[in-house]
Amino acid sequence: MEARRPKQAVFQTRDLTKTYQQGEVEIAALRGINLDLFEAELVVMLGASGSGKSTLLNILGGLDVPTGGEARYLDINLSNAGDKELTRYRRDFVGFVFQFYNLIPSLTARENVVAVTEIAQDPMSPEAALALVGLEARMDHFPAQLSGGEQQRVAIARAIAKRPKVLLCDEPTGALDSTTGVLVLSALERANRETGTTTVIITHNASIARMADRVITLSDGAVSGEHRNAERQDPMSLSW
Repeated sequence: MEARRPKQAVFQTRDLTKTYQQGEVEIAALRGINLDLFEAELVVMLGASGSGKSTLLNILGGLDVPTGGEARYLDINLSNAGDKELTRYRRDFVGFVFQFYNLIPSLTARENVVAVTEIAQDPMSPEAALALVGLEARMDHFPAQLSGGEQQRVAIARAIAKRPKVLLCDEPTGALDSTTGVLVLSALERANRETGTTTVIITHNASIARMADRVITLSDGAVSGEHRNAERQDPMSLSW
């Protein structure tokens, strides 16, 4: 599977820092991150717990703001945007996939996706989004009738149904076994390939890195390594 070549930089961070105050102790979560992420790219961010990868993802997604430096999405400066601008940014441009699925138990898979498409500007149909993740036959099942992997794929369908420009995934296979996890990764890879959505997957699992166009490693709040894969490996062939 051929790796994508860089296109336009959609995200740029320069000297990005984030510190938290815990009592009298100041914790540096990010220490001067300089990074470009490109249109349609599939990026895996690797790092141990506490490396700063979730903090970085939250800033890119408009869920948090940095302490210093700059983070931009195209012409939107995420570093100094107000609450209303960040809310609009998340609604119009960003899809999120988290480790836990956060589906509404009383709604079917289709209805969970409809909850997003009803408020999106130019959504795909719920049926198309669920088909993209291989759940054509499970659309009218409730979350309790679905496996963990199927619930995560519903969460992916919900995220991509609004046609986001970027899809940010925080440990999307962290609660799944390896067999189920590769199905979820395949759904993310297919969504990236067929929709052109810039996709960032953060994980501590180095095996996942082979499915990416580019791999960025974080440690102690800084970028400690980066490489581009010559080709993307099919997630179904990954061994954990």
